[in-house]
Amino acid sequence: MFYICAILAGAIVGIIDNLIIRRRKKPLTIIFSIIFDAVISNVVGIFITEVIFQWLAYESMFPLSSHSGRLPLIYGAIVLAVGGILTFIFGVFDGIFEFKNKDDSPKKGMALKIISIILAVLGVAAITGTKWGSTTFGNLAADQLVINLLTPKEGTSDDVMLTLWTGPVLYTAFATVILAFFIFSVRELFYCHGGKKVKIFSSFARKIVSVVLALALFIGGCSYGIVTFKLVKVIKMNVIESDFIEENYVDPRNVNMQFPEKKRNLIHIYLESMENSYASTDMGGYMDENLIEPLTNLAKEGYSFSHRAEGLGGPISTVGCTWSVASMINMNAGIPMKAAANAYGSKDNFLPGAITLGDILESQGYEQSMMLGSTARFGGLNFFYESHGNFNILDYDYAKENGWIPEDYEVWWGYEDDKLYEFAKNELTRLHNTGKPFNFVMETADTHFPDGYVSPNTPTPRDSQYANVIAYSASETEKFVRWIQAQPFYENTTIVIIGDHLSMDTVFFENFDENYLRTTFNLIINPAPELIENETIKTQNRWWCNVDMFPTILASMGVKIDGDRLGLGTNLFSDEPTLFEMNGGETGCKKVSNSFEYKSTFYNENIFKGNNEPFNTKNVKYY
Repeated sequence: MFYICAILAGAIVGIIDNLIIRRRKKPLTIIFSIIFDAVISNVVGIFITEVIFQWLAYESMFPLSSHSGRLPLIYGAIVLAVGGILTFIFGVFDGIFEFKNKDDSPKKGMALKIISIILAVLGVAAITGTKWGSTTFGNLAADQLVINLLTPKEGTSDDVMLTLWTGPVLYTAFATVILAFFIFSVRELFYCHGGKKVKIFSSFARKIVSVVLALALFIGGCSYGIVTFKLVKVIKMNVIESDFIEENYVDPRNVNMQFPEKKRNLIHIYLESMENSYASTDMGGYMDENLIEPLTNLAKEGYSFSHRAEGLGGPISTVGCTWSVASMINMNAGIPMKAAANAYGSKDNFLPGAITLGDILESQGYEQSMMLGSTARFGGLNFFYESHGNFNILDYDYAKENGWIPEDYEVWWGYEDDKLYEFAKNELTRLHNTGKPFNFVMETADTHFPDGYVSPNTPTPRDSQYANVIAYSASETEKFVRWIQAQPFYENTTIVIIGDHLSMDTVFFENFDENYLRTTFNLIINPAPELIENETIKTQNRWWCNVDMFPTILASMGVKIDGDRLGLGTNLFSDEPTLFEMNGGETGCKKVSNSFEYKSTFYNENIFKGNNEPFNTKNVKYY
């Protein structure tokens, strides 16, 4: 079928060129010219089709059998379009088509031309920008898109930003030049044959085509963006009200808690995009090889909560939890990060009404540090940790200012994870020497999309760069944990290791079965002994999300929580059901996530707004 369409389309181009446009008379010349037109149209058509496939789907049109039955028709249409354009170009060179300036003033109809070019360029920008956003960031949620537009973007990886310039910016600039040349031209087109000139494209026709083209590009581009990014949901976020959060939110201010007299340290390691899918299929992953074997070995020494009856599993991704900053909000405050009317990234304006893990531990005299190899200014993360726990922010900027790295040093998002782990060892030693209980938070970055960062120490035995980076990251995390376990503070320290969110590297996951449920790796090592004594902890068949980590982390530190619920989260070490489990388990995931999506006046008035009041310890006791 493909070859029939290819031959037929090429033949149609040749017939139109030779019999209708050039009006050749000699049969032999006609036959050879039709064959020539068909071959040229198909050669260029194959090239254009391949480019389109690579741009739209990052795949080849070959082998033909790997595509649907629509490919022959699509290809045939492309050959007809390409052939028509080539025929016209050759006709211009041969004098069959001729352009002539109209005598009208170039300024005539200028307002309509300007409006047309603006609409057309906006439409092209919407198409190229949407394509870039969807392929670069994966299934970007509407809430993430809105919040990312409103929060600081300093420190974004140069690799990511380079694809912006070489992608939508370049494509839009090129299209703008072509569109401007067409729309602002004052030339009319004539068909010349037999000594006669016939006007076939007038100045008026150009105006009509310009307007229609501009509207088509604008409406098409906007529609593509709205559908791809599910922007209709933005209306739901800001207009349709739900009281779900208000009805289920447990304010930490009103909960009785008991801390052990000897407070436990906490080390919370966020692993960028670390999924259970990287494990082998026999363990619940999706790979033939267990890329994260060092982590799965560590999991045997602690507690990992899984949605599966057996094997690795983890939290289910929800609205307001699909990127790094949002994930941290979920785990630290037990709430989703919801899109709101103004930016999060400003001083004292990052969920000032929320009570977080950092707030609670600060009230108990903890020394708290947050370390990452990128700038904490990205997404306003520094404002969150400074206003909720008075953390020491040890980021890329801090590393340069304090001589940890040269002033001009920059790789990936700042500096690589190899350095991060070494700096973390120094900071943990310092925290231990203060004599205070401490909370140390760190986030890795080398496994960030696209393709991850290959540090000089990364082994590369696999064809996939991302697979090599993932495997090396897992091994380095395991080495870091072993170092912690050899330190004098380990006995009284709980370690939490968790993937911050699902990976956005679309290429690596393009062949995944859409029915496979991707979850992030999670592990709690060395929880408080009193928590697990004579207790049966249910770790399998648990339907949960990141908000549940808020009370779970506190419980792992030996904190007894009246009711085992904080924020919207449930202590997974307890018998209390999570919000997912209260709403039907697996079927409850979508219901709860959708409920997070709606507008919540309670959230806006009581959490998004506030005055950063410190956590009141009136309900805290000790044992």
